[in-house]
Amino acid sequence: MALSRRTLLGVAAGVPVSAALAACGSSGPGSGGATTYWYLNGQPQEGVRAGAVKAFNKAHPDDRIKDTTFQNDAYKTKIKTAIGAGRAPTIIWGWGGGTLRTYAKAGQVEDLTPWFEEHPEVKKRLLPSSFAAATVDGKIYALPGETVQPIILYYNRKVFDQVGVKPPESWDDIMALVPRFNAKGIAPFSLGGQSRWTNMMWLEFLFDRIGGPELFQAIIDGEKNAWSDPRAIDALTKVQELVKADGFIKGFSSITADSNADQALLYTGRAAMMLHGAWSYGIQQARGGNFVSSGGLGYMNFPPVEGGKGDPGNTVGNPAQYLSLSSKASADQKKTAKEFFAKGVLQDAEVKSWIDNGSVPIRLGTEKLLAAAKNADFLEFTYDVATKAKTFGQSWDQALSPTAAETLLDNIVKLFQRSISPKQFAANLNAVTSA
Repeated sequence: MALSRRTLLGVAAGVPVSAALAACGSSGPGSGGATTYWYLNGQPQEGVRAGAVKAFNKAHPDDRIKDTTFQNDAYKTKIKTAIGAGRAPTIIWGWGGGTLRTYAKAGQVEDLTPWFEEHPEVKKRLLPSSFAAATVDGKIYALPGETVQPIILYYNRKVFDQVGVKPPESWDDIMALVPRFNAKGIAPFSLGGQSRWTNMMWLEFLFDRIGGPELFQAIIDGEKNAWSDPRAIDALTKVQELVKADGFIKGFSSITADSNADQALLYTGRAAMMLHGAWSYGIQQARGGNFVSSGGLGYMNFPPVEGGKGDPGNTVGNPAQYLSLSSKASADQKKTAKEFFAKGVLQDAEVKSWIDNGSVPIRLGTEKLLAAAKNADFLEFTYDVATKAKTFGQSWDQALSPTAAETLLDNIVKLFQRSISPKQFAANLNAVTSA
């Protein structure tokens, strides 16, 4: 959903587009060029990624990695184009799932199963649940890394106290809070709707809470007319009811997530609540002044829907982030990349950096570090949500094929703008996901 995740072609740290193209070309077949690595920018996550590369390069001066960074939505477009043209970076950062399956089926990423068999210690140190989205037909095509990122319902405690209300315990509570906040000139929910995937998180939870995980699993399995299931139509209808009730900040369709404008609306008190990934905590901590340190930020799992089948302990989001190896890379590039996978990913310094910025790394055995951290309450909450959920649904735009995901995102925008009905939405999606 990534999360995960989950904007404009902006290259971080002043790297121009021409440099990105050069990096793209450097790992083409037989090029023998630098080992290249593309990943997302934006602090504080970018600093941790860059720090891991810097530490590896310092320890391996003769086998250095050249990194290039992109904003979220720009990266999704850029990486697909580069891979399709056979000009991918050596190391491909991603979210696994349906997109990885497409790459694997096309022979564009290397099967890492033999490498994992040679390096069993690498697999043993990572959360077992992180490997599902890295696996295609029983083979592992990516190294899970970084952090576990469930989607969380954040709220501004100070605004709730100001209005005299309590956090929602059900969908009916959410709908009842909307007029209370609007009456005080406070948006009930912040939303960076221009980024599309932010809207998607609402549907992910509503589908789960109403129909249970099997509702979306039917879509993944390609069951005919799965999107038209009455429980799916109910979820689609409920989100439009929230939009119609002015549940979101005015102008949400023009707000981008990469700008962090949606997060600023929460910590400045212009919005009361926000549905966003676990990574949002670190951003609010870094940018919100003393908002987090003073106890202003509240957080909870998404509440149940009355009469729904879904377990309220279920979650959605990104079980990890994933590093694949371009099948077009040279032998030397692959060697360096695999050395980075073994000795550069989730080492002690990187693990500490993730924890310091409010994230839960997927490396096993970190419980004591989490408990001792300054953000212990949030970290342990995130860890519990991720590890105790009966179902951890992967972000839809990563679980589906790239073609289906693009249709999904386009139609989600229309759904939130109320320019199509729930039944029209379902019909449009059935056309690209039904077997």
